[in-house]
Amino acid sequence: ATKRKPDRPAGRPKKRAKRAPSAAEPDAKPGPEGAGQAEYSIPPPVAQGKWKNKERVLIFSSRGIDFRARHLMQDLRTLMPHSKADTKMDRKDQLFVINEACEMKNCNKCIFFEAKKKQDLYMWLSNTPQGPSAKFLVQNVHTLAELKMTGNCLRGSRPLLSFDPTFDKEPHYALLKELFIQIFSTPRYHPKSQPFVDHVFTFTITDERIWFRNYQIIEEDASLVEIGPRFVLNLIKIFQGSFGGATLYENPRYRSPNMHRRLIRLSVAAKFREKQEVKEVQKIKKKGSKVLIGEDRTEVVFETPAEEKPVEIQLVKPESKPIVKDKKKLRKIQRKKQKKLFRTE
Repeated sequence: ATKRKPDRPAGRPKKRAKRAPSAAEPDAKPGPEGAGQAEYSIPPPVAQGKWKNKERVLIFSSRGIDFRARHLMQDLRTLMPHSKADTKMDRKDQLFVINEACEMKNCNKCIFFEAKKKQDLYMWLSNTPQGPSAKFLVQNVHTLAELKMTGNCLRGSRPLLSFDPTFDKEPHYALLKELFIQIFSTPRYHPKSQPFVDHVFTFTITDERIWFRNYQIIEEDASLVEIGPRFVLNLIKIFQGSFGGATLYENPRYRSPNMHRRLIRLSVAAKFREKQEVKEVQKIKKKGSKVLIGEDRTEVVFETPAEEKPVEIQLVKPESKPIVKDKKKLRKIQRKKQKKLFRTE
């Protein structure tokens, strides 16, 4: 049987564990061995940083987007661990309703894909609910599954953001740069993120458009291999508020897809009209090139009229032609008759 420990007297206090003084505390009292010399103590471990940047991005779309836009939206969700998804928004709803959806999802940034005519795709980048927000036309979309690039990165890893030097030269590009940084950069110590960097998001300005690319960083030689996806953003407007408000900047070189399609139709019609005019001019030239020469009476002098033959009326019935039978058929009939005779005998 186990022995029971005797109860401690009530008057004796419990002993507390000793701890080493931290580096922030003042020096300990000098010991008996050496006066003025502090005891050596191990400093406490440095506290790891906590998740302080609570950026959350809501990524969703309106109804009517095609499969390519839906796959692009899914690719952005996989590349951004701090993103959240939501159901498709109805076309009848106004855009300011998105601010309420972001508030319910506890998100302070938003990427909204708006589809029109089932062929035009627009992207809204917004800082909800105060603003600003920017509207882009999305062109040349290539998704991850479509490209099949050799590059790859770990799911949830934090990206580096690389910007073109033009972003620092003009004020509207500087505003877009800050918006891209706050939306596409994964917060440090995010619960769903990995604690290292292995890919780069590049934003390049060419032909008054922003080209997005995603590259893998190879550790051996620090070279870049493209992963995907790809898309091009054509800036339309920058608004002061979230999904509306005063217009801060409007792209003067922007041409809407409807206008672009109209110009294509007009050019095709102009080419067809030009071909018809060329044909009419050629017909007029052909008619004008013919020289009308009058009739010469002397050409008919030596022409002799043909003798007229009398019309003969046939009163007697023409003789019928003899019917020539096929010789091969006659031979076959004779052979059959001979065979019948042999059988009867």
